[in-house]
Amino acid sequence: MSDLTPRQIVHELDQYIIGQSAAKRAVAIALRNRWRRIQLPSDLREEVAPKNIIMIGPTGVGKTEIARRLSKLAHAPFIKIEATKFTEVGYVGRDVESMIRDLTHTAVLLEKKERMEAVQEEAVRAAEDRMLDILLPPSSLGSRKESEDPGSTRSRLREKLREGALHVRTVEIEVEESSVPMGVLAGPQGLEDLNPGMADMLGQILPKRTRRRTVTVEEGLKILTEEEATRRIDEDAAKRSAVDRVENEGIVFLDELDKIAAEQKGLGPDVSREGVQRDLLPIVEGTTVQTKYGPVRTDHILFIAAGAFHSTKPSDLMPELQGRFPIRVEVSSLTQDDFQLILTQPRNALTKQYEALFATENVRIVFEPSGILEVARMAFEVNERQEDIGARRLYTIMEKLTEEISFDAPNGTIQETHIDSEYVNQHLQGILGDDELSRYIL
Repeated sequence: MSDLTPRQIVHELDQYIIGQSAAKRAVAIALRNRWRRIQLPSDLREEVAPKNIIMIGPTGVGKTEIARRLSKLAHAPFIKIEATKFTEVGYVGRDVESMIRDLTHTAVLLEKKERMEAVQEEAVRAAEDRMLDILLPPSSLGSRKESEDPGSTRSRLREKLREGALHVRTVEIEVEESSVPMGVLAGPQGLEDLNPGMADMLGQILPKRTRRRTVTVEEGLKILTEEEATRRIDEDAAKRSAVDRVENEGIVFLDELDKIAAEQKGLGPDVSREGVQRDLLPIVEGTTVQTKYGPVRTDHILFIAAGAFHSTKPSDLMPELQGRFPIRVEVSSLTQDDFQLILTQPRNALTKQYEALFATENVRIVFEPSGILEVARMAFEVNERQEDIGARRLYTIMEKLTEEISFDAPNGTIQETHIDSEYVNQHLQGILGDDELSRYIL
């Protein structure tokens, strides 16, 4: 993070997201502030609260993608969840604390993956040794080390193994299985959260079980490498580190926040709106949530909320909750020029994706500038006439546009196709001109 300045963060986000400069600047500053906080003395560090953000704007304009790419830049635990999934505590549905449990689980998986990658080379070597023991058991007359001279059979077999010459052979290996019987912890949704760590406790008490499986050498190497990497990491240390990462680096993207903003007071309990806001407040303010990996403090988790706020506004939220989201940025609807840039500029641009996909069938497609312009015009026009779903409209149009190529590509009847304005009009103009048809298709 010391190398990522706000300007560099924005530059990285520009590689994948078109426009929305205000939102990019806001999240870049928020991310840099987390690094600044870590540099402070411990007594002052605890007093610095995260500057949570609300993004206000229509769907499909990049709100989720900004938060997701931000977490990847920071290698931070990240979770995206819809506010509409929650209900007030005591009612059927998910409680808001479950988002912190999910975030912690994600962090543990991330931490284990990173630690396993660090010992991958050593694990691969050990897996090769185990596989060679299966293929060619060590001689009773000498040890494994004595048989590893360059001219030995075992050494030559190792070279073949690394070259892939033995991958299709089948072998029988022993694999470890979970010692917790299936169904022991089964129950209603959320019941597993009542006994955090129950599965881990049973796993430690019950003996390890193994069973023999017949697999190819290639698959067996993968299984053995994963086992060896798992043995070389300290799981308890990984869990402690993951909890620390959640508390200091975790990012929660809370989508559809506008759906829990109450427009007006009604009769009876409002368990999915104001009730959820009341439960959400202590999580955002800072509390301790019990997870199966231990208690997790939420004081310094960064919350990025988003919503269209068509029929409501941020001021309809509880005043206390509003105060916990001090930064508000408005994301704008996409223009025709934005659609053109989205189709061509990002590293993962749709046109690049389709070119790569059809290349697997030995079909070359070329998106001409005139064709891209026409697709952008149509996407913008359909969004204007129908529901505005932002860049997601491009997925629908591009899929309809390339439907014929996708169907015929495996037959070998198509080698190259140029998609220009004439091609786009030929395949889409009839649909676009029929308002009733475009309502359902585009």
